[in-house]
Amino acid sequence: MRVVSLVPSLTEAIAVTAPGLLVGVTDWCSHPPALDARRIGGTKNPDVAAVLRLRPDLVVANEEENRAPDLAALRDAGAEVLVTEVRDLDQAFRELERVLVTGCNLARPRWLDAAEEAWAAVEPLPRLRAVVPVWRRPWMVLGRDTFAGDVLARLGVVNLYAGHAERYPRIPLDELRAGGAQAVVLPDEPYRFTADDGPEAFPGLPAALVDGRHLTWYGPSLGQAPAVLGAALRAARQAVPGAADRAR
Repeated sequence: MRVVSLVPSLTEAIAVTAPGLLVGVTDWCSHPPALDARRIGGTKNPDVAAVLRLRPDLVVANEEENRAPDLAALRDAGAEVLVTEVRDLDQAFRELERVLVTGCNLARPRWLDAAEEAWAAVEPLPRLRAVVPVWRRPWMVLGRDTFAGDVLARLGVVNLYAGHAERYPRIPLDELRAGGAQAVVLPDEPYRFTADDGPEAFPGLPAALVDGRHLTWYGPSLGQAPAVLGAALRAARQAVPGAADRAR
């Protein structure tokens, strides 16, 4: 098969499972690092004509990451487009099997079984009330019904905006600071929060700087995500005032 992926996490999932299957990927597809495929633009602005010139048997996309007009243009030109929808971890596992087994005609990979086993063995940390910004200028946070929110919830994070009417609400910084959070969780994507860019906005709150690939990607990184994210969250939890006393 000839496959074009418009989603970085699906790119990694396909490339790890069947090297050489991908003929086109986005500019944001960074894993595996040695990926050899034609770059066809961004997730939000793919070069539709370039995709079609690659004569794909299948284009894989995501309803949140990719724009409906681009997917419609590909379908109108005769391309087969498989669109995933991922709002929680269980759905991510189902969609990965649909892409790899049904869409790409591959055997179910061992890494997918291992990832499910890793998450089935997770024991949540003590509850940690947190806000989870995903952008600044303006400040935006995880709200309701998000994959990343479900991942964090399984690790013991109580997202203070999980009940918000919007999935990625814009919240004024003063409100974020005054919301009663015990910590702030700062991923390095889509906004690249770092030790020098993000924690200073939340004085007095422990900051968990987390790998965005392990938090927001659904693919082979899911196997390591519980350990990687769990370590960052444990460190933040221990920095909450009084945490050590409660642990005793």
